[in-house]
Amino acid sequence: MNTLLIVEDEKMIRQGIKAIIQRSGVPVQNIIECNNGRLALEILESQQVDVMFTDIRMPKMSGIELVEAMQRFAHKPLTVVVSGYDDFSYAVQMMRMGVREYILKPVEREQIVAILKRLDMEIQERTRSDRESRKIGCQQLKYMILNANITESEVQAVAQGFEKGLLDKEYFVCCLENTGEEAGEGKGWICLGELEDNCVFIAGQENKEFLLKNELRDSYVGLSRLHIGVAALRDAYREAKTARTEAFLRMKHEVEYGEALPVADATVQTEKMHQIAQMIGTDRLSEALKMTEQYFGEVQKGKYGADALEQSVRTLIDDILYVYRNALQEEEKEVRRFKNIYRFAQINELMEELTGWMIGFYEKLHSEFGDFKNKSRMEEAVAYIRDHYDDDLNMAVVSNHVSMNYSLFSYAFKQYTGKNFVNYLKEIRMSEAKRLLTETDMRVIEISQQIGYENEKHFMKVFKKECGVSPTEYRKNMQFR
Repeated sequence: MNTLLIVEDEKMIRQGIKAIIQRSGVPVQNIIECNNGRLALEILESQQVDVMFTDIRMPKMSGIELVEAMQRFAHKPLTVVVSGYDDFSYAVQMMRMGVREYILKPVEREQIVAILKRLDMEIQERTRSDRESRKIGCQQLKYMILNANITESEVQAVAQGFEKGLLDKEYFVCCLENTGEEAGEGKGWICLGELEDNCVFIAGQENKEFLLKNELRDSYVGLSRLHIGVAALRDAYREAKTARTEAFLRMKHEVEYGEALPVADATVQTEKMHQIAQMIGTDRLSEALKMTEQYFGEVQKGKYGADALEQSVRTLIDDILYVYRNALQEEEKEVRRFKNIYRFAQINELMEELTGWMIGFYEKLHSEFGDFKNKSRMEEAVAYIRDHYDDDLNMAVVSNHVSMNYSLFSYAFKQYTGKNFVNYLKEIRMSEAKRLLTETDMRVIEISQQIGYENEKHFMKVFKKECGVSPTEYRKNMQFR
């Protein structure tokens, strides 16, 4: 279980129950203590609690009043009353309000452990049931989206489950790269999970900004227009998917359907792709990489459209599979994945992955690295990063500094350090942040700027993801060393 709340005004009893729970063998991620019902109610209002142990007689608000007040919450904790009063009327009153157990002080370890195990099993079963219900609901919505010939009765069947909530008012659909996100729900949104190699979200109009700035912060998202009702979902998805292709090509965080964009050339670069494929296995690899990067750059600038890019990449991959069919062997599956360009977040990611594969395959063919694994250049690059990590640094800047082709540098850097450029830079910045948090009194915003993050909130999010705690919590923990 995630969170357990102990409400007891006697400190020794409260800490005793906590100790029993901690040694029970039942995993509890977070145990909260408080000494009166009013404070407990504030906690229940602000966060979701799975299990609550509460006394009856306490100052400010009794356990009975607390249980009565929490009945208005959609998510009520499984409640155990721990009382010093063997009063049958109390027990009956509490059980009528959904209390699961009524036990007497002094508490016995075996009794607490047995109750805790039962409640944990109930929570696990409820979680499994909720997950299955969400999956079934999301499968129904996917079925509606993918089937053009769905009947009116099928639409009505799905509508019964969804038009009493999110889809009975204005909503929009988000389409982004497949992040592996499982089907589920959040506050004001539904994630359908994978759909045609995309990840799809449905959200209410009022939750648009929150969703884009939080759950989808690092993605490249296509947005539909606003729609109402389950029957409009198919059109909304089609709009979001169309907008997603433009977000992919222009590397824009969000593109709304219907956004005015220039009409691009639809010509497939067949001859150029044939040439690149032939060059990969020769000493003209650098030329092949340059041609590839040049073409992707032209697509990014709007010269060529999404369909032209998709077909050009398919042509290149088919040529590679044909020309090097005897040498590919286990690499065949890896190279085929490039045929689906939208499995990547945006066009630059596709280009970097593709050119990285080209370099690696060339290495296999020639059994040596060549200039792109020049140790002295990598040493120079690492030194430059360590000296300039507090600047607005990116891989293009560093590759230019050491006079290397962007794609060659990307591959060589990972071979040399064991990490890609972004993660290597992040590790250096996080290490310096930890040092400054431990050894100085600098404010978090000052540290953020000191190590190269202009946005304090982005720094805090990255730090917490890497360290498990916020910068402030990390600094506090270091005081106990």
